[in-house]
Amino acid sequence: MSGRGTPASDVVRRAGVAHTIHEFERDDAAGRGDRRPSWGLEAAAALGVSPGRVFKTLVAKVDETRPVMGVVPVDAELDLKALAAAVGGRRAALADAAEAERATGYRVGGISPLGGRRRLPTVIDVSALEPATIFVSGGRRGLDLELAGSDLVALTGATVGPIARRA
Repeated sequence: MSGRGTPASDVVRRAGVAHTIHEFERDDAAGRGDRRPSWGLEAAAALGVSPGRVFKTLVAKVDETRPVMGVVPVDAELDLKALAAAVGGRRAALADAAEAERATGYRVGGISPLGGRRRLPTVIDVSALEPATIFVSGGRRGLDLELAGSDLVALTGATVGPIARRA
């Protein structure tokens, strides 16, 4: 890996968890304009892996105040009702970009479930346990960590549940 590590990569290294760091070129200009960028699909293409193995980390507010992370495949949507239920809440709404960045210390497009500013309750979609390894953001755009889904669950203290909704 070129440059320095990130808090996310430091977490997996210190824990002694088997992982691989993948860096890839990003087109940060692609997200400008009216459309929201699909950084996760871009990562899957750059890494040459199925989008079902690349997971995005989204921050939601449960019951209007409680920040919670949902980790789902990049080719799926976060089921907000299922996320709220998984943490004992009634409803959830996606946090806006500024709230997500403030809660995690990471920039949108590089939010990792690991090594954030503070440890947020995390729910990981059950599909993360199916492949031998999955990819999650390593804490900055263009950097992904490949590790076993079960290791991600252990490192984050996450709840596992069916929180992904496919269109």
